[in-house]
Amino acid sequence: MASNDSETYRPRIALTSYLQEASWGVWNTTAAILPGTYVEAVVAAGATPMLLPPLGTDESVLELVDGLVVVGGPDVDPSLYGQPPHPTTKSQPLRDKHDSALIRAALERELPLFAICRGAQLLNVVLGGTLIQHIPDVIPGSNSQPAPGVYGEAAFDTTPGSLIHGLLGDSATSPCYHHQALDSVPGTLRVTARSADGLVQAVETTDAGWVLGVQFHPEQNPDDLRLFHGFVEAAAGYRSDQTATMKAMSPA
Repeated sequence: MASNDSETYRPRIALTSYLQEASWGVWNTTAAILPGTYVEAVVAAGATPMLLPPLGTDESVLELVDGLVVVGGPDVDPSLYGQPPHPTTKSQPLRDKHDSALIRAALERELPLFAICRGAQLLNVVLGGTLIQHIPDVIPGSNSQPAPGVYGEAAFDTTPGSLIHGLLGDSATSPCYHHQALDSVPGTLRVTARSADGLVQAVETTDAGWVLGVQFHPEQNPDDLRLFHGFVEAAAGYRSDQTATMKAMSPA
């Protein structure tokens, strides 16, 4: 792993976050927030988290970090993939714009990118794909979202030779919570995991760089952080490569 001032370097990981009403102490007002499980998973995997609220978007901030996590949240605006909204679809255009800009910037920089649930859906849409807006319309009885605030379980098989296969093996399970899912997948992504019901559970880039989008919620399983460890390892490698490139370009 890269080092900094003779100490073990902890990769810096940017995470997208929410800007919405929240309560703490005697206060109830708009706040920049993120479920703690994301932050805890990044720290447990050996990295330093840095939160990016969906306001004051500045893609150049990615020059300061070694990886980007695009987290879960509300539905992606269907106008972004040319469809009218389903009655159950509830989007936050501010987050769509912010997260889309960061996804594009990360891809351009070949910055390690870990997109989770809504993040994977938005990654797919940014690259030209579409979504299933309400899974029960397509797969009645799906347990992807058993009840409000209750996680389901996704069981899936992975594609040999893929990032997710290298980290999880042939098959795995994970908590999940979503009523939307990836539908058409663009050529710049490849499907690398599916569940038995046919839903896409993971996609990866067909171009250079470490890019993994998962439909499930690995941050909700602190006993299995293999995907976060793989991501942080990729982030450390990215920083090491960037440092080597800068040294090579510096005058002797």
